[in-house]
Amino acid sequence: MQENIQKIYDYFIQYGMSVVGAIVIFIIGRIVARFVTNLIEASMLKGGVDKTIGSFVRHLTFYGVMTFVCIAALNKLGVETSSFIAVIGAASLAVGLALQGSLANFASGFMIILFQPFKVGDVIDAGGAQGTVEEIQIFNTIMVTSDKKRVIVPNSKITGDKITIDAA
Repeated sequence: MQENIQKIYDYFIQYGMSVVGAIVIFIIGRIVARFVTNLIEASMLKGGVDKTIGSFVRHLTFYGVMTFVCIAALNKLGVETSSFIAVIGAASLAVGLALQGSLANFASGFMIILFQPFKVGDVIDAGGAQGTVEEIQIFNTIMVTSDKKRVIVPNSKITGDKITIDAA
């Protein structure tokens, strides 16, 4: 009986400290991730960057940091993380290839918001459509034509061709 209790105690010391260490890594990592992401967003907004871009970068940074925190916590638990990192890399590649068109629209939307070749209210001819820009979204731009029809144009079509802006 005493031998079994000693084995349980030894397992608790050996694995319990790893679990406690992993929990500490996760909690501190989450606090640091929130601090860093809030700091990045605040500095971007203070620098005059669009609020949409600031929010997007904050979320992207948070999940990126938390991915590394989770990997570090798993490593502390004794889980072999090198194969886990390889799986994340392969999955990222597969998702990137599957979403190639959407990612092109996203990148184009990011560029339109960042460089602002046109703004809401401008009359433009771009992406095979002509009209007044009603809204610039991250994946597409919404225009209203002269005959009051709404046209939704993918941002990659707009940035992939010439943009004509009425000078009126």
